[in-house]
Amino acid sequence: MKNTPPLSIAFRAQFKIDLTNPPSLEDDLAKLFELRQHLRQLSPKLAEWFLGGDTKDEAFLYSAFDESGPTTAIAAVLREKYRRKKGGIISRPIGLWNGEEGLEGATMGQLYRQVKEPSLIHFETEIAEFLEYSKVLSATRKIVELWNPLFSSVEPVFYESVFKDRPSVGWMLYLPRVLTVQQVPEARALVPVMGKDAKGKDKQLGTIIVSVTDEPFSDENPEHVKIANAIEIRLVDQDLLPRFSAL
Repeated sequence: MKNTPPLSIAFRAQFKIDLTNPPSLEDDLAKLFELRQHLRQLSPKLAEWFLGGDTKDEAFLYSAFDESGPTTAIAAVLREKYRRKKGGIISRPIGLWNGEEGLEGATMGQLYRQVKEPSLIHFETEIAEFLEYSKVLSATRKIVELWNPLFSSVEPVFYESVFKDRPSVGWMLYLPRVLTVQQVPEARALVPVMGKDAKGKDKQLGTIIVSVTDEPFSDENPEHVKIANAIEIRLVDQDLLPRFSAL
């Protein structure tokens, strides 16, 4: 019987900030806390988070969140770290770890960039109980809600996409556009993401394209890869999948 390697899934998103009114460190931590509050409902192993360090012992020094929000310790440590930077704050990385290793491990973080290029959000885990369609979709929805991204992808960490210069479909891909079955017939699901327009009216903000719904997506499964690749090609043929350089 062939041994199946552990499945490590990465959520990645890019989003733009308002350069005229940039978010503060407290704003960044508040959003990561909101994501943590959601993730902990999907797996108890995603309840505790620590500020990443050079060693395991160093990481355990600073708990990222308590029940009310980001801890004063993590805010103070990061504020001092950024204060020491020369030339002002152009980027502001935050890296968090759930304190577990191997099959129960997870990392989460954000890279704020005070430039025209997009800022980044990521979440990676191998926790098997989390890697179910409904839970992964729920986490994707939350990331979209919090950061209103230019795209948000979910895929195995080392997934090889068709187009290296564009976001990949993998398991799921959110794009801020309305998509139909006629446009993407290969998709196993097209999940609308709703929100409010400038006038406060409900509208569809975008679509989550799903390649596999009945089991976790694996790049070791040729059928999964075939479906994802077909979706990517279909999107590019219709000029619906942007290049990173255009984001």
